[in-house]
Amino acid sequence: MLSTQGPRIEAARLAQLTAEIYDLKRKRDAVILAHNYQIPEIQDLADFVGDSLGLSQQAAKTPAKTIVFCGVHFMAETAAILCPDKRVLLPDVKAGCSLADSITLKQLQDWKAEHPGAVVVSYVNTTAEIKAETDYCCTSGNALKIVQSIPEDREILFLPDQFLGSWVQKMTGRKNMHIWMGECHVHAAIPPLRIDEKMKEFPKAELLIHPECGCLTPYLDRVIRQNGSSQLKIASTEGMIQRAASSPVDEFVVATEIGILHRLKKENPTKTFHPIESEMSCRYMKMITVENLHNALKEDQFHITVPDEVALKARTAIDRMVSIY
Repeated sequence: MLSTQGPRIEAARLAQLTAEIYDLKRKRDAVILAHNYQIPEIQDLADFVGDSLGLSQQAAKTPAKTIVFCGVHFMAETAAILCPDKRVLLPDVKAGCSLADSITLKQLQDWKAEHPGAVVVSYVNTTAEIKAETDYCCTSGNALKIVQSIPEDREILFLPDQFLGSWVQKMTGRKNMHIWMGECHVHAAIPPLRIDEKMKEFPKAELLIHPECGCLTPYLDRVIRQNGSSQLKIASTEGMIQRAASSPVDEFVVATEIGILHRLKKENPTKTFHPIESEMSCRYMKMITVENLHNALKEDQFHITVPDEVALKARTAIDRMVSIY
Protein backbone atom coordinates (compact mmCIF):
# COMPACT_ATOMS: atom_id res chain seq x y z
CA MET A 1 0.00 0.00 0.00
CA LEU A 2 1.06 3.56 -0.59
CA SER A 3 1.17 5.96 2.33
CA THR A 4 0.82 9.09 0.24
CA GLN A 5 -2.38 11.04 -0.20
CA GLY A 6 -1.28 11.57 -3.77
CA PRO A 7 1.40 13.76 -5.40
CA ARG A 8 1.49 17.28 -4.04
CA ILE A 9 1.18 20.32 -6.27
CA GLU A 10 2.58 23.83 -5.79
CA ALA A 11 0.04 26.46 -4.74
CA ALA A 12 0.54 28.68 -7.79
CA ARG A 13 0.21 25.74 -10.17
CA LEU A 14 -2.88 24.52 -8.33
CA ALA A 15 -4.50 27.96 -8.56
CA GLN A 16 -3.78 28.14 -12.30
CA LEU A 17 -5.15 24.67 -13.02
CA THR A 18 -8.18 25.27 -10.80
CA ALA A 19 -9.12 28.40 -12.74
CA GLU A 20 -8.70 26.57 -16.06
CA ILE A 21 -10.70 23.58 -14.83
CA TYR A 22 -13.62 25.81 -13.86
CA ASP A 23 -13.47 27.49 -17.28
CA LEU A 24 -13.24 24.18 -19.17
CA LYS A 25 -16.04 22.71 -17.09
CA ARG A 26 -18.31 25.61 -18.06
CA LYS A 27 -17.41 25.35 -21.76
CA ARG A 28 -18.02 21.59 -21.86
CA ASP A 29 -21.17 21.74 -19.71
CA ALA A 30 -19.52 19.25 -17.35
CA VAL A 31 -20.05 18.10 -13.79
CA ILE A 32 -17.21 16.69 -11.67
CA LEU A 33 -18.03 13.76 -9.40
CA ALA A 34 -15.46 12.61 -6.83
CA HIS A 35 -15.41 9.60 -4.56
CA ASN A 36 -14.73 10.04 -0.83
CA TYR A 37 -11.32 8.37 -1.30
CA GLN A 38 -9.97 10.95 -3.76
CA ILE A 39 -7.09 13.27 -2.82
CA PRO A 40 -8.12 16.51 -1.04
CA GLU A 41 -7.50 18.75 -4.08
CA ILE A 42 -9.85 16.65 -6.22
CA GLN A 43 -12.55 16.62 -3.56
CA ASP A 44 -12.34 20.41 -3.28
CA LEU A 45 -12.73 20.80 -7.06
CA ALA A 46 -15.71 18.45 -7.34
CA ASP A 47 -19.34 19.47 -7.67
CA PHE A 48 -20.35 16.38 -5.69
CA VAL A 49 -18.33 14.18 -3.32
CA GLY A 50 -19.78 10.92 -2.06
CA ASP A 51 -19.84 7.13 -2.06
CA SER A 52 -20.65 4.87 -5.00
CA LEU A 53 -24.40 5.00 -4.44
CA GLY A 54 -24.57 8.76 -3.97
CA LEU A 55 -22.45 9.42 -7.04
CA SER A 56 -24.53 7.00 -9.11
CA GLN A 57 -27.63 8.94 -8.09
CA GLN A 58 -25.97 12.25 -8.95
CA ALA A 59 -24.90 10.89 -12.34
CA ALA A 60 -28.45 9.74 -13.07
CA LYS A 61 -30.02 13.11 -12.38
CA THR A 62 -27.43 15.68 -13.50
CA PRO A 63 -28.49 17.90 -16.42
CA ALA A 64 -24.84 18.32 -17.49
CA LYS A 65 -23.82 16.91 -20.88
CA THR A 66 -20.46 15.62 -19.61
CA ILE A 67 -19.64 13.70 -16.43
CA VAL A 68 -16.02 13.69 -15.28
CA PHE A 69 -15.77 10.81 -12.84
CA CYS A 70 -12.94 11.12 -10.35
CA GLY A 71 -12.91 7.58 -9.08
CA VAL A 72 -12.10 4.23 -10.63
CA HIS A 73 -13.09 2.49 -13.84
CA PHE A 74 -16.15 0.56 -12.65
CA MET A 75 -17.67 3.79 -11.27
CA ALA A 76 -17.33 5.52 -14.63
CA GLU A 77 -18.85 2.47 -16.32
CA THR A 78 -21.83 2.64 -13.95
CA ALA A 79 -22.33 6.31 -14.79
CA ALA A 80 -22.14 5.51 -18.50
CA ILE A 81 -24.83 2.84 -18.11
CA LEU A 82 -27.10 5.19 -16.16
CA CYS A 83 -26.51 8.09 -18.57
CA PRO A 84 -26.31 6.74 -22.14
CA ASP A 85 -26.97 10.21 -23.54
CA LYS A 86 -24.03 11.80 -21.69
CA ARG A 87 -20.29 11.74 -22.21
CA VAL A 88 -18.48 10.10 -19.27
CA LEU A 89 -14.78 10.85 -18.82
CA LEU A 90 -12.28 9.14 -16.51
CA PRO A 91 -9.12 11.24 -15.93
CA ASP A 92 -6.85 8.17 -15.80
CA VAL A 93 -7.98 5.13 -17.75
CA LYS A 94 -5.63 2.91 -15.70
CA ALA A 95 -7.51 3.62 -12.46
CA GLY A 96 -8.89 0.15 -11.81
CA CYS A 97 -9.96 -1.78 -8.71
CA SER A 98 -8.39 -4.85 -7.09
CA LEU A 99 -11.80 -5.95 -5.83
CA ALA A 100 -13.47 -5.69 -9.24
CA ASP A 101 -10.58 -7.69 -10.70
CA SER A 102 -11.15 -10.56 -8.25
CA ILE A 103 -13.87 -12.21 -10.38
CA THR A 104 -14.11 -12.77 -14.14
CA LEU A 105 -17.18 -13.20 -16.30
CA LYS A 106 -16.34 -16.88 -16.87
CA GLN A 107 -15.99 -17.50 -13.14
CA LEU A 108 -19.38 -15.93 -12.44
CA GLN A 109 -21.07 -17.87 -15.23
CA ASP A 110 -19.60 -21.13 -13.91
CA TRP A 111 -20.69 -20.26 -10.36
CA LYS A 112 -24.22 -19.54 -11.55
CA ALA A 113 -24.30 -22.89 -13.37
CA GLU A 114 -23.47 -24.62 -10.08
CA HIS A 115 -26.42 -22.88 -8.39
CA PRO A 116 -29.26 -22.67 -10.94
CA GLY A 117 -32.05 -20.35 -9.85
CA ALA A 118 -29.92 -18.48 -7.30
CA VAL A 119 -30.28 -14.70 -6.98
CA VAL A 120 -27.02 -12.94 -7.85
CA VAL A 121 -26.13 -9.90 -5.74
CA SER A 122 -23.03 -8.05 -6.95
CA TYR A 123 -21.29 -5.31 -5.04
CA VAL A 124 -21.02 -2.20 -7.19
CA ASN A 125 -17.24 -2.75 -7.25
CA THR A 126 -17.54 -4.95 -10.34
CA THR A 127 -17.16 -4.55 -14.09
CA ALA A 128 -20.10 -3.82 -16.36
CA GLU A 129 -20.05 -7.35 -17.78
CA ILE A 130 -20.37 -8.78 -14.25
CA LYS A 131 -23.28 -6.43 -13.53
CA ALA A 132 -24.93 -7.70 -16.72
CA GLU A 133 -24.99 -11.19 -15.17
CA THR A 134 -26.42 -9.84 -11.90
CA ASP A 135 -29.95 -9.59 -10.46
CA TYR A 136 -29.15 -6.88 -7.90
CA CYS A 137 -26.22 -4.52 -7.53
CA CYS A 138 -25.53 -3.10 -4.09
CA THR A 139 -23.19 -0.76 -2.26
CA SER A 140 -21.85 -1.07 1.26
CA GLY A 141 -24.56 1.40 2.25
CA ASN A 142 -27.51 -0.71 1.08
CA ALA A 143 -26.19 -4.30 0.79
CA LEU A 144 -28.00 -5.31 3.97
CA LYS A 145 -31.33 -3.89 2.77
CA ILE A 146 -31.03 -5.53 -0.63
CA VAL A 147 -30.35 -8.99 0.81
CA GLN A 148 -33.21 -8.52 3.29
CA SER A 149 -35.53 -7.70 0.35
CA ILE A 150 -34.90 -11.11 -1.26
CA PRO A 151 -37.30 -13.91 -0.15
CA GLU A 152 -35.66 -16.07 2.51
CA ASP A 153 -36.18 -19.28 0.53
CA ARG A 154 -34.11 -18.00 -2.41
CA GLU A 155 -30.47 -19.01 -2.64
CA ILE A 156 -28.10 -16.04 -2.96
CA LEU A 157 -24.72 -15.70 -4.66
CA PHE A 158 -22.97 -12.65 -3.17
CA LEU A 159 -19.87 -11.26 -4.86
CA PRO A 160 -17.10 -10.31 -4.98
CA ASP A 161 -16.22 -9.00 -1.47
CA GLN A 162 -15.94 -11.77 1.11
CA PHE A 163 -15.84 -9.39 4.08
CA LEU A 164 -18.92 -7.36 3.12
CA GLY A 165 -20.66 -10.65 2.32
CA SER A 166 -19.71 -12.18 5.68
CA TRP A 167 -21.03 -9.15 7.54
CA VAL A 168 -24.32 -9.18 5.61
CA GLN A 169 -24.70 -12.91 6.23
CA LYS A 170 -24.07 -12.43 9.95
CA MET A 171 -26.57 -9.59 10.19
CA THR A 172 -29.30 -11.37 8.22
CA GLY A 173 -28.70 -14.92 9.42
CA ARG A 174 -29.03 -16.20 5.83
CA LYS A 175 -28.01 -19.85 5.63
CA ASN A 176 -28.45 -20.12 1.85
CA MET A 177 -26.02 -17.32 0.96
CA HIS A 178 -22.81 -18.21 -0.87
CA ILE A 179 -19.95 -15.70 -0.81
CA TRP A 180 -17.20 -15.14 -3.39
CA MET A 181 -13.71 -14.93 -1.86
CA GLY A 182 -12.64 -11.58 -3.30
CA GLU A 183 -11.19 -8.67 -1.36
CA CYS A 184 -10.05 -5.05 -1.58
CA HIS A 185 -6.26 -4.71 -1.27
CA VAL A 186 -6.71 -1.83 1.18
CA HIS A 187 -9.47 -3.12 3.45
CA ALA A 188 -8.10 -6.67 3.64
CA ALA A 189 -4.79 -5.56 5.13
CA ILE A 190 -5.88 -4.48 8.62
CA PRO A 191 -5.68 -7.22 11.31
CA PRO A 192 -8.20 -7.28 14.20
CA LEU A 193 -5.41 -6.62 16.71
CA ARG A 194 -4.87 -3.21 15.08
CA ILE A 195 -8.33 -2.21 16.32
CA ASP A 196 -7.37 -3.14 19.88
CA GLU A 197 -4.14 -1.16 19.64
CA LYS A 198 -5.86 1.93 18.26
CA MET A 199 -8.78 1.87 20.70
CA LYS A 200 -6.35 1.48 23.59
CA GLU A 201 -4.54 4.56 22.29
CA PHE A 202 -7.83 6.51 22.00
CA PRO A 203 -10.19 4.91 24.55
CA LYS A 204 -12.86 7.64 24.33
CA ALA A 205 -13.12 7.55 20.55
CA GLU A 206 -15.98 6.12 18.53
CA LEU A 207 -14.92 3.39 16.10
CA LEU A 208 -16.13 3.72 12.50
CA ILE A 209 -15.52 0.55 10.45
CA HIS A 210 -16.27 0.00 6.78
CA PRO A 211 -17.92 -3.41 6.18
CA GLU A 212 -15.26 -4.23 3.54
CA CYS A 213 -12.64 -4.44 6.30
CA GLY A 214 -11.18 -7.88 6.92
CA CYS A 215 -10.84 -7.01 10.59
CA LEU A 216 -14.59 -6.50 11.05
CA THR A 217 -16.06 -10.00 11.40
CA PRO A 218 -13.53 -11.32 13.97
CA TYR A 219 -13.82 -8.10 15.95
CA LEU A 220 -17.61 -8.16 15.72
CA ASP A 221 -17.70 -11.76 17.01
CA ARG A 222 -15.72 -10.67 20.04
CA VAL A 223 -17.90 -7.60 20.60
CA ILE A 224 -21.06 -9.74 20.48
CA ARG A 225 -19.58 -12.18 23.02
CA GLN A 226 -18.84 -9.21 25.26
CA ASN A 227 -22.45 -7.99 25.02
CA GLY A 228 -21.82 -5.27 22.50
CA SER A 229 -19.93 -2.01 22.31
CA SER A 230 -21.48 1.42 22.04
CA GLN A 231 -18.22 2.64 20.48
CA LEU A 232 -18.55 0.47 17.35
CA LYS A 233 -20.37 1.86 14.31
CA ILE A 234 -20.36 -0.11 11.04
CA ALA A 235 -20.96 2.19 8.08
CA SER A 236 -20.33 2.91 4.43
CA THR A 237 -18.24 5.96 3.67
CA GLU A 238 -21.35 8.12 3.41
CA GLY A 239 -22.64 6.53 6.61
CA MET A 240 -19.42 7.58 8.31
CA ILE A 241 -19.91 11.16 7.15
CA GLN A 242 -23.45 11.20 8.55
CA ARG A 243 -22.46 9.52 11.82
CA ALA A 244 -19.57 11.90 12.45
CA ALA A 245 -21.89 14.87 12.06
CA SER A 246 -24.64 13.52 14.32
CA SER A 247 -22.60 11.77 17.02
CA PRO A 248 -22.20 13.46 20.42
CA VAL A 249 -18.64 12.10 20.44
CA ASP A 250 -15.87 14.43 19.24
CA GLU A 251 -13.14 11.85 18.57
CA PHE A 252 -13.18 8.96 16.08
CA VAL A 253 -11.02 6.08 14.90
CA VAL A 254 -11.71 5.53 11.20
CA ALA A 255 -11.20 2.13 9.56
CA THR A 256 -11.38 2.74 5.82
CA GLU A 257 -9.30 4.32 3.05
CA ILE A 258 -7.61 7.48 4.32
CA GLY A 259 -9.02 9.74 1.60
CA ILE A 260 -12.23 10.09 3.60
CA LEU A 261 -10.38 11.92 6.39
CA HIS A 262 -10.29 15.12 4.34
CA ARG A 263 -14.07 15.33 4.05
CA LEU A 264 -14.60 14.24 7.66
CA LYS A 265 -12.31 16.99 8.93
CA LYS A 266 -13.66 19.58 6.50
CA GLU A 267 -17.28 19.01 7.52
CA ASN A 268 -16.52 18.55 11.24
CA PRO A 269 -13.74 21.04 12.05
CA THR A 270 -14.20 20.77 15.84
CA LYS A 271 -13.85 16.98 15.87
CA THR A 272 -10.77 14.75 15.69
CA PHE A 273 -10.30 11.78 13.36
CA HIS A 274 -7.60 9.11 13.62
CA PRO A 275 -6.96 6.67 10.76
CA ILE A 276 -6.74 3.09 11.97
CA GLU A 277 -3.68 2.85 9.73
CA SER A 278 -1.97 5.81 8.07
CA GLU A 279 -0.94 3.70 5.06
CA MET A 280 -4.51 2.60 4.29
CA SER A 281 -4.39 4.20 0.84
CA CYS A 282 -5.76 2.94 -2.48
CA ARG A 283 -3.18 3.26 -5.25
CA TYR A 284 -5.96 3.25 -7.86
CA MET A 285 -7.99 6.07 -6.30
CA LYS A 286 -4.81 8.12 -5.99
CA MET A 287 -4.17 7.91 -9.73
CA ILE A 288 -6.59 10.79 -10.25
CA THR A 289 -4.72 14.09 -10.01
CA VAL A 290 -5.51 17.73 -10.66
CA GLU A 291 -3.31 17.55 -13.76
CA ASN A 292 -5.10 14.61 -15.35
CA LEU A 293 -8.50 16.04 -14.36
CA HIS A 294 -7.46 19.17 -16.23
CA ASN A 295 -6.30 17.10 -19.20
CA ALA A 296 -9.56 15.14 -19.24
CA LEU A 297 -11.52 18.35 -19.70
CA LYS A 298 -9.04 19.98 -22.06
CA GLU A 299 -8.51 16.96 -24.34
CA ASP A 300 -11.94 15.36 -23.84
CA GLN A 301 -10.36 12.14 -22.50
CA PHE A 302 -10.78 9.28 -21.55
CA HIS A 303 -14.25 8.47 -22.82
CA ILE A 304 -15.77 5.47 -20.98
CA THR A 305 -18.39 3.50 -22.89
CA VAL A 306 -20.24 0.23 -22.36
CA PRO A 307 -21.55 -1.91 -25.25
CA ASP A 308 -25.30 -1.48 -25.66
CA GLU A 309 -26.15 -5.14 -25.05
CA VAL A 310 -24.09 -5.19 -21.82
CA ALA A 311 -25.47 -1.86 -20.63
CA LEU A 312 -29.06 -2.96 -21.24
CA LYS A 313 -28.61 -6.12 -19.14
CA ALA A 314 -26.69 -4.32 -16.38
CA ARG A 315 -29.17 -1.44 -16.12
CA THR A 316 -31.86 -3.45 -14.29
CA ALA A 317 -29.47 -4.48 -11.52
CA ILE A 318 -28.11 -0.94 -11.17
CA ASP A 319 -31.60 0.59 -11.11
CA ARG A 320 -32.47 -1.73 -8.25
CA MET A 321 -29.35 -0.59 -6.39
CA VAL A 322 -30.21 3.08 -6.83
CA SER A 323 -33.85 2.57 -5.77
CA ILE A 324 -33.11 0.75 -2.48
CA TYR A 325 -31.40 3.27 -0.24
